[in-house]
Amino acid sequence: MRDKHTPESALGRPGAGRTARPRPCKPAEARRAVERAVTECCLAGHTSCDVGALSDAVLVASELTTNAILHGGGITDFEVDVVGPGVRVSVSDRSDELPVAVSPTDPQGRRRVGGRGWPIVCRLARDVRVCDLPSGGKRITVLVPLS
Repeated sequence: MRDKHTPESALGRPGAGRTARPRPCKPAEARRAVERAVTECCLAGHTSCDVGALSDAVLVASELTTNAILHGGGITDFEVDVVGPGVRVSVSDRSDELPVAVSPTDPQGRRRVGGRGWPIVCRLARDVRVCDLPSGGKRITVLVPLS
């Protein structure tokens, strides 16, 4: 099951007979897209969804989209695809800068605000890939296990 959210799919094709879903531009919309894709797949396969695994996938989608907004100049594309035993989430943004993990404390030993999103993504996801886009920016694609 694949749910691609791009400007083109948001417009839909005349006569295509499908309900167009706009590209998420907020973390809450990305979370709902992941929940919808996984739930629809579980219902279609008559299987139960692992609530903890679904929570991990939703958190990863939220962190990736938040990082794209805060550090990447905004979300330019979003895809969610349930594949085998996992959910693949891809988020594209306008920045060529690679994500980095920062120390939770500054040089004076004071706790930093933020900076935990990328480590969360790397801990919960498998097969984390970051690639440059031909038109500029990057795409981060991860696979979050559903079991």
